[in-house]
Amino acid sequence: MSIIVGYVPTREGRAALRFAAREALLRQLSITVIQSPRRGPDRHDEIETEDLDTVRSELEAAGLSLELRPGTHDGEPAEDLIAAAEGGGELIVIGLRRRTPIGKLILGSNAQRILLDAPCPVIAVKADA
Repeated sequence: MSIIVGYVPTREGRAALRFAAREALLRQLSITVIQSPRRGPDRHDEIETEDLDTVRSELEAAGLSLELRPGTHDGEPAEDLIAAAEGGGELIVIGLRRRTPIGKLILGSNAQRILLDAPCPVIAVKADA
């Protein structure tokens, strides 16, 4: 069993990673990091190698057993996280960003899909958590 964390190189992604690491240590579980690229006009579809090396170093220094997996479902992080959880996940951790008043009416489609379809509990954390 492991804790599955969706990681994007953002403040929210780092908050999810920190929370997942604390939970993995408390529960004595491994951690599976599903890498999702940060997208946008000035971003590449790949996560920088330096960022992944930092993630690996920090988690290993904390004494965690981990696996880093690239996202495989054509930019659909919900599919990747659900598939990982179906393969032995005890918990999924995702980061959520603040939204505008209008955006609050609609939860992000990936987050909603994960919350509704995950085979295990899901914890959503904010960047300042």
